[in-house]
Amino acid sequence: MVLVFNGVLQEEIPPDTASLYHTHPVYRDRASQLLAIPNKVVGPVGLLYVLQREFAATVPHDKNVTILGTDDVTTCMIVVVRHSGSGAVALAHLDGSGIDEAVCAMVQRVQELAIGYPEGRIELQLIGAYSSNRSYSEELFYSVMNIFHKQLVEIDLTLACVGELNTTIRGGIPWPIIYGIGLNIKTGDIFPATFPDKGPDQCLRIARFLTGNTQVLDVYDYNMGLLRIGPFNYQPLRGVDLWLEQSDEFILQHLSTCPEVEPPHYVMQIRATLKYIQDNQFPAITVFRDNRPHYFRRDEQSGTWIPDVPVGEKLMQMPVKVVPHMNMDKVRSSSKSLTF
Repeated sequence: MVLVFNGVLQEEIPPDTASLYHTHPVYRDRASQLLAIPNKVVGPVGLLYVLQREFAATVPHDKNVTILGTDDVTTCMIVVVRHSGSGAVALAHLDGSGIDEAVCAMVQRVQELAIGYPEGRIELQLIGAYSSNRSYSEELFYSVMNIFHKQLVEIDLTLACVGELNTTIRGGIPWPIIYGIGLNIKTGDIFPATFPDKGPDQCLRIARFLTGNTQVLDVYDYNMGLLRIGPFNYQPLRGVDLWLEQSDEFILQHLSTCPEVEPPHYVMQIRATLKYIQDNQFPAITVFRDNRPHYFRRDEQSGTWIPDVPVGEKLMQMPVKVVPHMNMDKVRSSSKSLTF
């Protein structure tokens, strides 16, 4: 019993979004304020983009990140956990898989980053999960609320722009109003956003959940200032050649939970990912050599993410100064023994 709604500790969680808004109308008002903010198109400079089944956590004084963000959210849910005193924050894009571990990890990461700030509370914000003609979103809402309710720390629900409040009707079909959000890590402000650049290794990251990997990955190492992808593996996707031969409409209808409201680039993105899977059937062997993650650092000149050269490779790239009487056979032998 740790969830707090509008300052009141809750004994039970609401069974659905309609019950939440009926019992606590303050959340309607807060959602309306978010919906009234114009959508912003956010570029790659200073952006840390989170894909489906990923989360990232950081602090306001992070010199590498200005905006945390994610989009292409329909039946999925954006979950933000923030410590009000320190500003430490985590953002996730959840679709129902791996959420137990993800929620625990997010709360733990925010608590760790907030060490040294005794004042403040853990706050929770939920965005997305529009009311489709199916029940995916309501099931996800209940699951997320239930898991947060089981945490060992009090958590204030400060925003819930989900379900009916994030839904409009077009041509008799329910549509999401907000597809994505950006979060200013210095102020904690949230705003509707779209991200043309979704960061590095996009096809690899999408391939992970498209092939059924259920884990929600923490993709950012704040202490090192590095975006970290993998290592992970997936089983070869059966019939990938056949999938690539299908029409755009076939792919849309069979691989989306809500084909009628997907963004225009959805099929192109899926095709690129299927081709990536076709070319990399065993990523543990061909992509993550030596079981090493892909690291990206913020380039000081462009402000975007670029591949980070591992320490071992940096050593190998350094010129060797030849000292008289040095045993070069021993130098070569030592170089060979370096592990990466």
